[in-house]
Amino acid sequence: MKLPSISLSQDMLSRFENAIQKEWIITNGLGGYASSTVLSINTRKYHGLLVAAFHPPGDRRVSLAKLDEEISIGNNTYPLGANEFQNGVFPKGHMFLKEFSVSPFPRYSYAVDKVKVEKTILMPHEKNAVIALYNVSNKSSFSIKTRVFPLINGRHFHSVTNRWKIPWEFAQKQDNKEAQMQFGLPKSVLVMRATNGRYHAIGEWIEKIYYREEAARGESSLDDCYRPGYFETSLNANEAEKFAFIMVADENEDVARKILAELPFTIYDIEDLQEREIKYREDLLTRFYEEHKGTPTNDWLNWAILAADMFMVNGVNDEQRSIIAGYHWFEAWGRDTFISLPGLMLLTGRFEDARKVFLFFRKRCKDGLIPNFIPDQAQHLAYNAVDATLWYVNASLQYLKYTSDFRFVQEQLWEDLKVIVENHVKGTGFGIRVDNDGLLSHDPQLTWMDATVDGQPATPRAGKAVEIQALWYNTLRTMELLANRFHEKKEAEKYASAAERTKESFVEKFWNSENNCLFDVVNEHQRNGSLRPNQIIAVALDFTMLDTVKGEKVVDAVHRELLTPYGLRTLAKNDPKYVGAYAGNRRSRDEAYHNGTTWPWLLGPFTTAFLKTKGHAEYRREYALKNFLLPLFNEQILKAGLGTISEIFDGDQPHNPGGCISQAWSIAEPLRAYVEDVMQARPRYEKEVLQTLR
Repeated sequence: MKLPSISLSQDMLSRFENAIQKEWIITNGLGGYASSTVLSINTRKYHGLLVAAFHPPGDRRVSLAKLDEEISIGNNTYPLGANEFQNGVFPKGHMFLKEFSVSPFPRYSYAVDKVKVEKTILMPHEKNAVIALYNVSNKSSFSIKTRVFPLINGRHFHSVTNRWKIPWEFAQKQDNKEAQMQFGLPKSVLVMRATNGRYHAIGEWIEKIYYREEAARGESSLDDCYRPGYFETSLNANEAEKFAFIMVADENEDVARKILAELPFTIYDIEDLQEREIKYREDLLTRFYEEHKGTPTNDWLNWAILAADMFMVNGVNDEQRSIIAGYHWFEAWGRDTFISLPGLMLLTGRFEDARKVFLFFRKRCKDGLIPNFIPDQAQHLAYNAVDATLWYVNASLQYLKYTSDFRFVQEQLWEDLKVIVENHVKGTGFGIRVDNDGLLSHDPQLTWMDATVDGQPATPRAGKAVEIQALWYNTLRTMELLANRFHEKKEAEKYASAAERTKESFVEKFWNSENNCLFDVVNEHQRNGSLRPNQIIAVALDFTMLDTVKGEKVVDAVHRELLTPYGLRTLAKNDPKYVGAYAGNRRSRDEAYHNGTTWPWLLGPFTTAFLKTKGHAEYRREYALKNFLLPLFNEQILKAGLGTISEIFDGDQPHNPGGCISQAWSIAEPLRAYVEDVMQARPRYEKEVLQTLR
């Protein structure tokens, strides 16, 4: 299966303001990554050639910020590297950049006179390491020297370094082809080894590197990096040569040395590693198309399949599997995990990984809630979500539709699922409890619209939010289904009765007959009529409380008022609270986050709901593909984060991308909807599983 490719020509790269916004990222399956712009100018504090996850998948640190090169031809020296400062870019090595491509690894191609330099970035799977593979061709009549300058750091990726404010503690050791930097605060080791050439120690600071994206976000945007020295190789006239640099980071020197010893040292072995990494990705595509026979191959779909793999990460042991919510800065989030799991894992046949994710969260279930957020220090789990646990239950149902693995659910999840429902009924943390009307009540800032401004919810939704009721009803029907399957008839009757009560109250209290849609939030004081996309969940889930007529009216309202080419707006444009651009400092961004900003993940449930209510005739599916999914996949995979999809887009045209450059549910849900709903490649055991309820 041929891998997709994105290539940018010299003409495209010469348009600086456009090119500097295009970024790439590759990951290592541990939460670590390498990432920069296509010009090799870092614009974020999160950029780095080796951002290592020291306690996978967390504790990510920028160990190697980048590699800058220069070429000496005769008596002239030409810099290929470039960094941005507040007064401009210096040096301007990007002017020699002739081509940039991702296929699937980032490759920079430079040309100076008759000398060509290609640099390819590789990340070995499940190792905190990066390899830069160089191919230098000298067709000039002079001998040349190539120098590679590592810019290093030792900071957490959320911070920046000020060498004067917090002095570094570090020591350097080196020999001909190797250098080791050992940092004291925080403790870490970076080992750099060359396959050829000689290392020269210099020791100098590059101060106040400017990160334009952080400045635009109102974040700390000046960073100091250390240049410990350079690796130098020589090449005669009319010769070509390949060489590489291998870089490894860890807290412990012995561990770093062990990882280095496991990595290839010769060019031959490095190219063999590159081929194995390519085959790993080719196999991902092959398995997908074998599982979904009849699905046409195309580049945007191939990129989506490859991107799906980036978010699945291992922890400190083989049993710890989780999903990174987004790159660069998100960690493992319960809500994002179980919204994304069907598209990332079930669609791609990674059922063992899915089981590990279920068990990882099940073991951390507390008072009937799974954690919403698992930070670097995993002992401080955050349970502040009303929907994360309900999405967990829904993901369990989706798992059964793909596997019919009732044994796993019964033996590993069933008792905990019952505890989850019991706690929701009697009441658990954050005001989460079933009210007398059978609807699920909750405190503010517990739904996915959870941004705050000055400590207050930017989108207050206390009471009974519409998608929470939909998820609760879906949970009760799923529990009824499972209880029937496991021959617990009294339990099944209990869940069925509760579901009927919930449905009766929902239809009575949430239907907005004036606008032919659903209220967003109902509480004892009011019914909030803000037109938001949350109501589409009430149509898209397997078990819905709406009849087809009402469901179609919801779809029509959302289609008319909220659809953009790249997702659904979080608020209708005619609402006084609407904010059309996600920009500025954290306060202004948080105000916009769920008050107009477009979210591509919502295209998943919207496409499902559209075809569910309109029918799956071929012309309907073609319309959904052309108008809902292709604009996102065809266009955005070539824009901000190459080969992947951003977290959000502005509500206003031209719908500029924002947030993370690569978001799990932005890939997972549109991909799921394309396969399941547009291509009608339904889960293998769907009919069998859903018939259990009847």
